[in-house]
Amino acid sequence: MTVRQNSLKQFVFSSEEDLETSSNPTWLSLNSIIINASQPRHYFDSQKLKELTESIIKYGVLEPLLVRPLRNDSKQYELVAGERRYRAAKQAGLTQVPVTIRSLSDREALTMSLVENLQREDLNPVEETEGILQLLSFHLDITVDEVIANLYRMRNESSGMVSQNVLTNEAGKTIQSVFQSLGLLSWESFITSRLPLLKLPSDILEALRQGQIAYTKAMAIAKIKELNPRKTLLTQAIEENLSLSQIREKIKQLKEPSSLTESESLSPQKTLDDLNTKLKKSKIWKDSGKWKKLQTLLKKIDTLLEEDS
Repeated sequence: MTVRQNSLKQFVFSSEEDLETSSNPTWLSLNSIIINASQPRHYFDSQKLKELTESIIKYGVLEPLLVRPLRNDSKQYELVAGERRYRAAKQAGLTQVPVTIRSLSDREALTMSLVENLQREDLNPVEETEGILQLLSFHLDITVDEVIANLYRMRNESSGMVSQNVLTNEAGKTIQSVFQSLGLLSWESFITSRLPLLKLPSDILEALRQGQIAYTKAMAIAKIKELNPRKTLLTQAIEENLSLSQIREKIKQLKEPSSLTESESLSPQKTLDDLNTKLKKSKIWKDSGKWKKLQTLLKKIDTLLEEDS
């Protein structure tokens, strides 16, 4: 178990007795376990799920699933943590899996499910961001929007913009304690690098949720404000697995003005008239250097006209 996982385990279980209880699994039929619709994780990498399935076929389920008994049915259990193992076990054709059974309230179950997901190294940044916000929401007993508002107030106070004593009040201390316990990133980094994700365009946010594109690439593509060019580049980046440097180059090309100037889109007569007007106004012949360059160009034009005559 890694230091990160151990820290999260300690965060979930309140005592050594709980930890010991969790390491003594029993066996349940897969048919007796149901998945809660409010499970925080919704997307699973198909390739990694396939790899886990193959591992389970060979070695079995090495880590027990966490379940809780349903109050209205003593023979049914709700999955709290381990949905990926549950899915892989089904695909592997198992009929039973090792589980740890704990009596948990709805709040406790969802909190444990969130923490279990947050310990995963492959959790995409959107799910991780939303999971942390939900966890803070439970601990503070306020809405996610209120959590975000508190975080921004903490940042403003930390930077000296305001003096509200947010960092030292109960909510501020709880937020700092949760981030320290999770050991994922600091609350300051979370505000800077993760909260902006929630403001991304819906198409990019969805691609991130499904793990189709890396965080840095998504943030780069999001800088394109026009919908159609952004969607086109997003699709191309996913299908062709473009590197970040390739994406930046394409964005640069999008920002460059079209090679077709306004004068080129006008009629030939209008173009010539406009050019003649500009030449007279500029009085370019007064600058000997520019006049020599213009004479060279005029000779080329004259030659071109003679070829056409």
